Amino acid sequence: MKKNLAFAICLALAAAGLTACGDTNTTADSSAAESSVAETTDVSEETAEEETTTTEESSEEESEPEEEAEEDEENYDTGDASLDKVRNEDEIGEKELLVLSFGTSYNDSRRLTIGAIEDALDQAYPDYSVRRGFTANIIIDHVNRRDGILIDDVDAAMKRAVDNGVKTLVVQPTHLMHGFEYNDLVEQVGSYADAFDHVAFGEPLLNSDDDFKRVEDAIVDWTKEYDDGKTAICFMGHGTEADSNGVYQKMQDLLTADGHTNYFVGTVEATPSVDDVLAAVQKGDYERVILEPLMVVAGDHANNDMAGDEEDSWKSVFESAGYEVECLLRGLGENETIRQIYVEHAKAAMDSIQ
Repeated sequence: MKKNLAFAICLALAAAGLTACGDTNTTADSSAAESSVAETTDVSEETAEEETTTTEESSEEESEPEEEAEEDEENYDTGDASLDKVRNEDEIGEKELLVLSFGTSYNDSRRLTIGAIEDALDQAYPDYSVRRGFTANIIIDHVNRRDGILIDDVDAAMKRAVDNGVKTLVVQPTHLMHGFEYNDLVEQVGSYADAFDHVAFGEPLLNSDDDFKRVEDAIVDWTKEYDDGKTAICFMGHGTEADSNGVYQKMQDLLTADGHTNYFVGTVEATPSVDDVLAAVQKGDYERVILEPLMVVAGDHANNDMAGDEEDSWKSVFESAGYEVECLLRGLGENETIRQIYVEHAKAAMDSIQ
């Protein structure tokens, strides 16, 4: 079993590499790898846009990384934590759908994004008990200290599943793409695989060409009211040092090819940078700029790196360049089409173990 598991993880990493390179055959390649994994170990692969569980500098999206410290939130009302479902109940039956996210301590955004994705999965698959796990212990500790609410980290979530006698475990990350964190999750979950009869891993948001197209259509439709010919619509992703950072350029190329030439994509931590996006916007005749996160949640990066008042925030950079700026503080998880993609990726993982 251990040898088979190791082989499955290698296949998962290989599939991630194919996706990151933007190969037009990603769907076929990913399906082939998934099939091989199912034949050898029952562990599917999937994942996300962003690096791992205890580091603040994860990758967004690889997941949705949030480098949040208490001082970062002093000027923000992050919402009522009691409205959020922690989803760590026991006595859950033999089939579990574990939703793994980087996490955020912004309570309202957590409920409206990660919570909404979990709710959609719960409604779609009533035979499974949906549970939550966060990869960022710094977020878990902060929420616990501030709000008295303890969210499971990955190990706690896995041990809970084992203790509850779960036999079929499906893991659906909310990551944006295949990246360091997603690959680490495959290994971390894989280390518990012998405790279950079946384990399957769902794909991240941006996995196949069809995923890219659907996300493109979703964000364009979401912002169509601002598309007046005088407005540049700019999405800010997290960025990663992994090869999968190419998903941002791939999304930009897709938008441009489809005639959405006033849409721009950049990152906080990698390329394209805010300076790259500004330079691209300045080539057009725009008067106004809309800023929105290309992240599952609207947490620290969205509130500070994008919409903050510091001179190096995206908002300040574009205002200094003479543009009227409006920031939309909403995460991708608030979009129904985006949630449906995660629902379908979880279904593919379930089908791989039938």
